[in-house]
Amino acid sequence: MAHADSVPRRPRLLWEQHCCLPLERHADVGELVRYRRPGGSFVSVNVGYVPHSAKDVTGLIRSWRERIAADDRLRPAESIGDVEAAGRDGNVAVAFDLEDSGPLAGRLERVRRFYELGVRTMLPSYNNRNAAGGGCLDAVDEGLTAYGRALVREMNAVGMVVDGSHCGARTGLDMCEVSEQPVIYSHSCMRSLWDHPRNITDEQAKECAATGGVVGITGVGIFLGPNDASVDALVRHIDYAVELVGPEHVGVSTDYPFDHADFNAMLGQSPELFPDSYTRWGPIDFLPPEGLLTVEDALTARGYPDSAVTAILGGNFHRVAAQVWR
Repeated sequence: MAHADSVPRRPRLLWEQHCCLPLERHADVGELVRYRRPGGSFVSVNVGYVPHSAKDVTGLIRSWRERIAADDRLRPAESIGDVEAAGRDGNVAVAFDLEDSGPLAGRLERVRRFYELGVRTMLPSYNNRNAAGGGCLDAVDEGLTAYGRALVREMNAVGMVVDGSHCGARTGLDMCEVSEQPVIYSHSCMRSLWDHPRNITDEQAKECAATGGVVGITGVGIFLGPNDASVDALVRHIDYAVELVGPEHVGVSTDYPFDHADFNAMLGQSPELFPDSYTRWGPIDFLPPEGLLTVEDALTARGYPDSAVTAILGGNFHRVAAQVWR
């Protein structure tokens, strides 16, 4: 790794591409302030996945948006300008993501409606095959369906970022082929370093980078190693990804659930969604926001140049959003 740049350190934007509040309307959005830092922060919060309907998602977003707008430490992120304003103020800009296309119920016009509500990223499928494509836990992934291809094109047209996390490898590769905009893996680790079905292959990472996209290394213990949610484990995956695709295509994204105790309880109750590859180590450990805030120093200590640290911490995801969001 190259020696660190000698220029003085400037405040950097932190871009958390995926975290999880409790999926209920009265969740404490103030928890997102834990990501606050001098250079400003952006946080994408999950607003639904497989079990949720369009009505569920709409109600959740409306409730959260009202309280986010009322908190002077937070700022709804409608545009890149809102993210940059939060950076100047040292506050947290907030947008939303959908972790599955199921809430669309096959209606492509809902992509635009969800975008208007603040959803800026969506995963076509979550773990298992659906109408759009295959999941990472499927024994066989046949790739994007015709509907899935139409969905990717509609997301491109609307300005919503296409995300391959939780999708099957073939489906993820198809996304990169179909999309005319950068594709991301918002919260995924490297399978060559730790062989878990939720992690992505080198080929997936390379094809993602070829679109101009970003691989967001995630802070979930069972994806980093044998339930190792440490900064050291996270940085090992960052190192591998940087060597593979370059620092301009790597980011961070913890997938931190603020209701992690309830989430762990749900794991054992939902074997159809979370099989042995999720549960064999017991309760999952997660890197919390406070841990993510130390990644900057860890990368600097390993000799990453200042420009690379800025890119990985937030600059790369910011670039993709600036290109894709309308």
